[in-house]
Amino acid sequence: MNTHQKSTLSGMNKLHARQVFNARQRISVNLKRLRKERNLSQEKLAELAEFHRTYISQLERCVTNISIDGIEKLATALEVDVIELISPVK
Repeated sequence: MNTHQKSTLSGMNKLHARQVFNARQRISVNLKRLRKERNLSQEKLAELAEFHRTYISQLERCVTNISIDGIEKLATALEVDVIELISPVK
C-alpha cells in the first residue's frame, strides 16, 4: 500500500468514525455491510438485482449515483426494506 492509499484509508476511517455521511456514502457503506452479512459476492448480488457486477463495485466505492428504483431493486435482492440502505451508518 502506497502513502496515498494509506492517507486515503486513514481519511475514510476518520470519516467513518465521525459518521458524517451523505446519502450516497450511507448507501455505499450499508450496501457493502448488508452484502457481506449475507455472504454474497458483488457478482451474485448484481445477478439478484439485475445489475452488472461493476455497478455494484462502483456503488460500494461511492463513485456513482443510484436511482430510487435501483435502491429498491437492491433492497429486494438483499431482502431488506429500502430504509436499511439509506439509514445512518451503524
